[in-house]
Amino acid sequence: MSSEEHKFVNEKVSDNGVDSYPVDTELAPNDATLHRQMKNRHIAMISIGGVIGTGLFLGTANSLENGGPVGLLLGYAVVGTICFSMMVSLGEMIAYLPLPGGQIMLAERFVDSAWAFTLGWIYWFNWIIVLPAELSAASVLVHFWTTKVNDAVWVTVFLVIIICINALGAGAYGEAEFAFASIKVITITGLIILGIVLDLGGGPNHDRLGFRYWKHPGPFVQYNGISGAKGQFLGFWAVLTNAGFSFIGTEIVAITSGEARNPRRNIPRAIRRVYIRILLFYIGGVTVIGLLVPSNHPDLSLKTSTAAKSPFVIAIKTAGITGLPSVINAALLTSATSAASSDLYTSSRALYGLALRGNAPKFFATVSKSGLPYYSVAFSASFGLLAYMAVSNGAGRVFGWFANMTSVAGLMSWFGISVIYIRFHAGLKAQGFDRKTLPFVSPIQPFAAWYSAAFALLICILSGWAVFLRGNWAVDVFITNYLPLVLFPILYVGARFWRGSRWVNPEDMDFKSGLDIVEAASYDEPAPRNWVEKGWGWLM
Repeated sequence: MSSEEHKFVNEKVSDNGVDSYPVDTELAPNDATLHRQMKNRHIAMISIGGVIGTGLFLGTANSLENGGPVGLLLGYAVVGTICFSMMVSLGEMIAYLPLPGGQIMLAERFVDSAWAFTLGWIYWFNWIIVLPAELSAASVLVHFWTTKVNDAVWVTVFLVIIICINALGAGAYGEAEFAFASIKVITITGLIILGIVLDLGGGPNHDRLGFRYWKHPGPFVQYNGISGAKGQFLGFWAVLTNAGFSFIGTEIVAITSGEARNPRRNIPRAIRRVYIRILLFYIGGVTVIGLLVPSNHPDLSLKTSTAAKSPFVIAIKTAGITGLPSVINAALLTSATSAASSDLYTSSRALYGLALRGNAPKFFATVSKSGLPYYSVAFSASFGLLAYMAVSNGAGRVFGWFANMTSVAGLMSWFGISVIYIRFHAGLKAQGFDRKTLPFVSPIQPFAAWYSAAFALLICILSGWAVFLRGNWAVDVFITNYLPLVLFPILYVGARFWRGSRWVNPEDMDFKSGLDIVEAASYDEPAPRNWVEKGWGWLM
């Protein structure tokens, strides 16, 4: 893509803080564009807790049951390193070019149009599948209070809420996510602190747990009754796919970059906060879970238990705290709603980015005067109706189906992003760019990108290994694990054959187009006038 091929729209920040960014006028069906409505605090809070959802609060139940406390911790730690490696790769690119379409746009510039087509549709697929997963998980959480109301009622309620939030535009979504993410951050921080207190015997029953459950029933689980180190390793490996579901969405910052104010300041800061999310919330959270709940607790099973599924709620009830579980479950329900809202936002912007580049029907690039891609939002929202499958098949089972597909599709997106960075790095080197001049630079590149690409792909390939064990064959599990994996090469080979595209030579990669737009939208923040503003500026 060259600057001669595409015309860009450039508006500086107006008095109301709204600005637009480049669009391909050959493909956009009208002159309206998305607006940069997301404030500093929106991006900051979304990057820290925006998509913390049922994967951490609810999905850890299966992971603990399959892997044991140490298997759970190791599994999340491994996926956390993959996530971090992918994010510093994405961060280096998106901090330099925070343009609409995020990684989809980057794929076309630094790999080829077929890679952009494939990654874009896989990424969109990932988010429209995780949307019903979060909705079905929300109905599971409601079962904590009552099972008398049909799941279809709860699915409808939550679906209407997230559609209303997204229909009001990026500004409303940012405000809602700021509130939701704040609740989630406060909740998970409070749960970790409470967990430490309970583990040390500070609960009503004064039972000091320590590392009791690491000794009995043990640090690992003998997966499927397989004895020895083999069964323990398989239990650990079973955690990886579930952990992937929890981490998927960290890269949402790239999609929001097209609607972020002052992107050169806010995007790098958001990327640098990734380690907080990984270490404090995920690693800290699963460590506490492994200390408080035994891996053989009956309520961990999504298939048979009708009680609260969250390990945090199980631990609080076991400790003898009567009122708090309902409060925590309400916070977890808020978390599921927040994550579903993020799913709809991200899928709609991915579809919009695909349409801008001609990889989706043109009308999906239609934007209202207020900056809302309403056709993309409506079409993506329609896939939330899949959550009604929970009515006939059981919300827990449906949650497992969607979680499997989301994990694999998300990890394949990480693989695709890592490949883009490897090409990006090669292009910078070939054209003599000094990486030290980039807004965000990671000292562990390009090794981090190679690492995340290799292990994300490996986990995807082996994601459904359990169905090949004797007596474990299940068609639904096999399909939900391997459908996203098979789609990636089919889409890429088909798109490359149809378009006759080739990988962009490193010497021909476009590092210039759109930079004027980014610079126009970036500005120096006013100096803080007191210690309160200084602290707020550091935090947000």
